[in-house]
Amino acid sequence: MIISDTSVITNLISIEHIFLLQALYERVIIPQAVYEELSRCHPLFLSEIQAEKSPFLEVKTVKDKNKVYELKQQAKLDNGESEAIILALELKTDLLLIDERRGRAEAQRLGIRITGLLGVLLEGKKRGFIVVVKPLMDKLIENSTFWISPLLYDKILLLAQEKEGE
Repeated sequence: MIISDTSVITNLISIEHIFLLQALYERVIIPQAVYEELSRCHPLFLSEIQAEKSPFLEVKTVKDKNKVYELKQQAKLDNGESEAIILALELKTDLLLIDERRGRAEAQRLGIRITGLLGVLLEGKKRGFIVVVKPLMDKLIENSTFWISPLLYDKILLLAQEKEGE
């Protein structure tokens, strides 16, 4: 069972690789707050997904709203991140897709297994759904939707076996 925050989905949409989520995970659960964020920034995408016979995105509501509120206050996270983390705990998820540093740190502190957009791209390459990662990272940077430190950029290229001279 995979749960996602907003950023992985929106960034995959921005580089036209949203198909990777369905290819890798078949079904992804998003909390209501993530659905609302997506409906504001990508309403066409959501309507296309909902029109599918068996949509790969499933919306679930967090049961304990108090925990969401506490997490937002304590860790200074937004609604989507907070709900995604609490839903991951409630559903005992296999994996949480999240990119924001504070959200990742909080999820890890709570014992939730995480990956982010770059992890999704690496897994997509490993499983043969994409050929190269570098142009996708470059496109993310060009679109100004994603910041990657030079150190992390090089590390991802090494992991993807795309580092020049390798």
